Amino acid sequence: MSEVRITMNVALIIAGGVGARTGQDIPKQFVNINDKPILIYTMEVFQKHPKIDAIEVVCLDGWHDILKAYAKQYGITKLKWVVNGGKTGQESIRNGVFQLKGICASDDIIIVHDGIRPMLEEEVLSDVIVTCQRCGNAVTSLPYNEQIFKIDEKDEQKTHAYIKRETLRRVMTPQAYRFDKLYWAYEKAFREKIGIYGSSYTNTMMIDLGETLYFAKGSDRNIKITTAEDFELFKALLNTKRNAWMK
Repeated sequence: MSEVRITMNVALIIAGGVGARTGQDIPKQFVNINDKPILIYTMEVFQKHPKIDAIEVVCLDGWHDILKAYAKQYGITKLKWVVNGGKTGQESIRNGVFQLKGICASDDIIIVHDGIRPMLEEEVLSDVIVTCQRCGNAVTSLPYNEQIFKIDEKDEQKTHAYIKRETLRRVMTPQAYRFDKLYWAYEKAFREKIGIYGSSYTNTMMIDLGETLYFAKGSDRNIKITTAEDFELFKALLNTKRNAWMK
């Protein structure tokens, strides 16, 4: 009797950036907050989540051993693979995806997440997994609550038009995809030079390739640490807990 294989959920954490905008001497994902690296806060979310089977980190070259030492120190036992980052974010994600060929089955779920989003909540991660299982992919999202105006084509100091905010969604990581679709997408995108330049990410690349994406639950606490000011915001969020009466 053949053994039934259980689908794996693999976290693909992107930590290949140098963090120039924060003005720090070391990559921002390795900056210590309350004596713990930011990247470890992020990895702990996946370590503790019961539906995550393994973790792969795409890491800046030269920091692999440091990452492995931190993972051992903080009990990140689900860390299975550390891969070199690329010159761009999309190259880094591609490196991580290609590393999983021969390891992941076609229906395994890959959860792509920024290593510098350490405030990911369990319920957000759970929803992105469930949505991907149901729909084939999932992107964490939130309503857009600000007004958006389009600048005048001839004078950027003027406007005559706005975009209805009800038609907009903010998207971020985590994002989840079936491995076969994700591998196909990165292979095609880099071969045909589609959706891999500038600020492109997995979600925008998928749209450029003609795919339909599905929204999952998001949270305003899921901040991305990009500037020096974000370190202070992260510290503040660590020291606050949501009031019991708030939904």
